[in-house]
Amino acid sequence: MKWQLLHAAHITKSLMQDDGQAQTVIVMPSTDADQASRAAQQLASRATDCPAMILVVMDDEGEGFTDIANRVYRATHSDYFGYVAQDAYAGRRWLSLALQTLTQQHKGLLGFNDGKWGGALAAFGLGQRSWLDHNYDGDLFYHGYTQHYADTELTMLAIGNAQYGYNPNAVLVEVDWGKDAKAVQPFDRLLYAQRKLGWIKEHVTHPACLELFS
Repeated sequence: MKWQLLHAAHITKSLMQDDGQAQTVIVMPSTDADQASRAAQQLASRATDCPAMILVVMDDEGEGFTDIANRVYRATHSDYFGYVAQDAYAGRRWLSLALQTLTQQHKGLLGFNDGKWGGALAAFGLGQRSWLDHNYDGDLFYHGYTQHYADTELTMLAIGNAQYGYNPNAVLVEVDWGKDAKAVQPFDRLLYAQRKLGWIKEHVTHPACLELFS
């Protein structure tokens, strides 16, 4: 696995030549270059057996995690695509175990063991592009979210259509010391509540899963 840091303005110019023939691309939107670089180095050191690329993208203009991830998704063509944050810390063989699980379970999305959600939510996730491509007209996430719930909605699409995989040994822990004290973005919470009763419900075959998160 390799990793590279670039600025958001350079996404359309250089991604195709830089991700090369990587089977897997992981996007890490970032606001702190030092923290993200340390995280990317650590993740890469524990995935040396995988032909993959971590793209650390500096969010210089405040686009937000969702928009950066969507832009990188559209600019790449890897078979597998994942998303992590700059506060991720990887367990050994985190990526190979995740890829193996997706393949063996024939799932579209895998949620990593982040030490918080017990596999119920893909806060950090890895998906098969063949499945991801069909959810949002070529985007990874629904574009309306500003900060939260984009991963929740994607997870519900996967669970509600029997496309969600999990391996507790595929570990990507979120190391955010102040996480529990941070408030959820009210706009995103309201948007998810509205979409849960409308668009999401219409696009899952097992709507009972929508009661997992509010």
